[in-house]
Amino acid sequence: MGIRRLVRGTIEWPRIEAVIREIAERYDREEVRVEFIDADNWLSTPCVVDDEWFVKITTDQNSLVHALFTSVRNLGAFSSGTEGFFEHFAGPDEMAEHELEATKKMREIGLNVPAPIEAFEYDDLGVLVMEYLPSFETFEGIPESDVRKYAPDLFGALARMHEHNLAHGDLRGENVLVADGEIYFIDATSVNEERIDEARSYDLACALASLTPLIGARDSVLAANEHYSPEELLAAREFLDFVNMRPDHDFDAASVKGEIEKLADREEAESG
Repeated sequence: MGIRRLVRGTIEWPRIEAVIREIAERYDREEVRVEFIDADNWLSTPCVVDDEWFVKITTDQNSLVHALFTSVRNLGAFSSGTEGFFEHFAGPDEMAEHELEATKKMREIGLNVPAPIEAFEYDDLGVLVMEYLPSFETFEGIPESDVRKYAPDLFGALARMHEHNLAHGDLRGENVLVADGEIYFIDATSVNEERIDEARSYDLACALASLTPLIGARDSVLAANEHYSPEELLAAREFLDFVNMRPDHDFDAASVKGEIEKLADREEAESG
């Protein structure tokens, strides 16, 4: 976590206080209570205001780190045999605006996301304000039986996103929440709309990578197959080695590939 803090950087306290005063004024509060979140987040300083709003404050350093991550991820995409499809933001205000708009689009097509409220620039900082979900869990924090129950729902929600020509771009364990028995997405990143097919395959590979350590390769692939065809899973297979290189994924890529290939072979035998 110390390295994350160093890379993420710190915001001088007077600037943070000024942002919080601005939020209080915008929402007609004389004073607000703020709780900072010590999260595994490289790209913002997150906090909760009055147990009502989830706020992300982004800096120029966050934007530079995002540019570095984007370059590395695009190199990884090249290694998978496709052009890079991750996009960088021009600055911290654009980072906040993108996440707001991405969340709005997901909400418009019926996906569960925290309600987007606003994004604005203040003192060269990007500020994103979202609904705060007071009670949620990630897949890593629930029993295996519940993960198995929710796995098809995850792929169903992801498929709905993909059917509407959207992609998440950063699907991992902490970006999928379970709240009130429903799947919620957070922290979507920016992808090139001209490379949306590759981005969707990458999303699917990331979902398989997140579930495999929890319920195994076979059950993860079978859950995905409830909403994705063998052909779509074979396309995702091409990104599994790239996803496995990421520090936030640790899974048996060979086992997932094997299960996808067995599924595709069965489908071909049955259709032939």
